[in-house]
Amino acid sequence: MNRRDRNPETLFQAAQEGDRSALARLLSLIEQGGDAARVIGRLSYPKGGTAYTVGLTGAPGAGKSTLTSSIIGHLRRQDIEVAVLAIDPSSPFTGGAILGDRVRMQDHATDQGVFIRSMATRGHLGGLSLAAPEAIRLLDAVGRLWVLVETVGVGQVEVEIAGKADTTVVVVNPGWGDSVQANKAGLMEIADVFVINKADRKGVDETRRDLEQMLDLSDIPDGSWRPPIVPTIGSTGEGVPALWEKVHEHRAFISANGELERRRRFRLREELREIVARRLEQRAREICTGDRWDQLTDGVVERTVDPWSAADEMLKSVGA
Repeated sequence: MNRRDRNPETLFQAAQEGDRSALARLLSLIEQGGDAARVIGRLSYPKGGTAYTVGLTGAPGAGKSTLTSSIIGHLRRQDIEVAVLAIDPSSPFTGGAILGDRVRMQDHATDQGVFIRSMATRGHLGGLSLAAPEAIRLLDAVGRLWVLVETVGVGQVEVEIAGKADTTVVVVNPGWGDSVQANKAGLMEIADVFVINKADRKGVDETRRDLEQMLDLSDIPDGSWRPPIVPTIGSTGEGVPALWEKVHEHRAFISANGELERRRRFRLREELREIVARRLEQRAREICTGDRWDQLTDGVVERTVDPWSAADEMLKSVGA
């Protein structure tokens, strides 16, 4: 395959055959959006549905990247292939380079069983909330059975993306602060597993107690999954096998009671809804131009027509 080939069909076939550079270029096209991204989506969708996604989120400095690196090592020792999608809205897209505090993941950079990609959308209609699930589907379609989705911070976008995983791991540190901060970030609502990382520091017991109290106040229904709390030391890998065991337990639990299928169905419905909303938003920008738009705008400014009537007039062109 020509290394400069940007044809989605050719790249997709090559990626399915194990070409990592083709996979990287497909992810670049997804991030950029447009017609090529749509073609990739149509190619990927029928081939997906097998991968299991694990989201890792938490405040900056919680050690998520180091913990993720230890998880990768744990999986590779079992000869399990894994892909990592690192969500970083604040950083420019780097064509697959590992950003900032992800330098520790370079330990796995030459491992053919590991694919790590940093993602910070700059052109996709709908931004990361639409580009990320498309990227995950592509990784699924080319045969990655485990996809880790790591986020840099706990802003709305990052929390939403991590919360769309099949299992969401929320990483905190000893002495992490009061429960108000967690609730503001929405972490309590999305957590399936809590990790107290950097557990070699003081305050682990107090942090565990705080989390248990918040869970007690959450009114978790009888028979529902109660998020376990696992201490880890990401830098040494201590606690990572126990963490991964809890991920497996959660997967088995939600698979058995139908929750996994419900979650995935809900995510697809929300994604479809957002795609429609974004397309309509794009169409709105297109029709809000030209002489008629200028006339109506002048009318609103001069108060000869109200904004709602002017909008109705513009929407007639799309039958809305």
